[in-house]
Amino acid sequence: MGEAYIVAAARTAGGRKGGRLAGWHPADLAGAVLDALVDRSGIDPALIEDVILGCVGQVGEQGINIARNAVLASRLPESVPATSVDRQCGSSQQALHFAAATVMSGAMDVVIAAGVESMTRVPMGLSSALPYKNGFGTYMSPRIQDRYPDINFSQFAGAEMIARKYDLSREALDAFALSSHQRAIAATKAGKFAAEIVPLEIALADGVIEQHTTDEGIRYDATLESIGGVKLLQENGRLTAATSSQICDGAAGLLVVNERGLKALGVEPLARVHHMTVIGHDPVIMLEAPIPATEKALKRAGMKIDDIDLYEVNEAFASVPTAWLQVLGADPARLNVNGGAIALGHPLGGSGAKLMTTLVHALRASGGRYGLQTMCEGGGLANVTIVERL
Repeated sequence: MGEAYIVAAARTAGGRKGGRLAGWHPADLAGAVLDALVDRSGIDPALIEDVILGCVGQVGEQGINIARNAVLASRLPESVPATSVDRQCGSSQQALHFAAATVMSGAMDVVIAAGVESMTRVPMGLSSALPYKNGFGTYMSPRIQDRYPDINFSQFAGAEMIARKYDLSREALDAFALSSHQRAIAATKAGKFAAEIVPLEIALADGVIEQHTTDEGIRYDATLESIGGVKLLQENGRLTAATSSQICDGAAGLLVVNERGLKALGVEPLARVHHMTVIGHDPVIMLEAPIPATEKALKRAGMKIDDIDLYEVNEAFASVPTAWLQVLGADPARLNVNGGAIALGHPLGGSGAKLMTTLVHALRASGGRYGLQTMCEGGGLANVTIVERL
């Protein structure tokens, strides 16, 4: 089996709902990232053999194979094919797994894994709500309802179930959320995201043209008191909007090659894909899957959690990474060191590639060797990727 190397990794700075990226069509947003990967690696774009792009809301502006539309919106030649992936929030992490497996097999040598989500222009849940509203049914088939009677699959309910199962208090979750903002603030002020962010031109309300280069969701005035004042998502619950990921517009991408690709392109690798795992788990509690997925990945890789220098665990809700830390016995100082989705935003199908982009750059900045990324996904799924910095 061959190797898979990441030779370029880039992302847009996140945009808040209705914010600075609201004017960008998602195909153009993703296309800008594809162009950036070519520019940063200096490769001939005609050598790219496929683009695998994750997206959750594949409807409207993100419909009709958003991956191919992103290629057509970029400077890549028409000869570059593309396909869209939906593994819910793990869509672009799965895109990376597909890209890595493809080049490792030798079927292709140069593949882009990417992801995009404009949650402003394609609201969360639209792909299921729109057909249902117009009389075209629901994904909940009779057999699913027989298997899970009277169950309404809900990530919000799952996040609360995790908080109760692992006895995570509201105060602990609030403190975690504050830490996410504090780390994101420190990373931004120190310029730690500069190497990974693709500047995007935006027009302000007064007509002034600016470059969007800073994650818009960071709350520089966040305090434990302000977070503690946000009302609960549900009565007697423990989570609030402040301890949940932010709705976000954004895109990210990774250029993945094998040994032949390295030689053909004349590029140096940033990291090597060391291990990949994906599992199915309880779809009711739903968001707990990163815990057994990480345990399985470490076992299959012959590693221990202490062998990993940095972790990126998606902050869909504060209860997810907090429970993960508790069960794995992981070092909180290595987790989401530059902040996570609570501060930086969670552009659904774009988050897998976004987190990996940040992880690869953080490993290079810190000198760490191994990084692990995992995220909870709708339906009770989780991907885990372990990379080695080179």
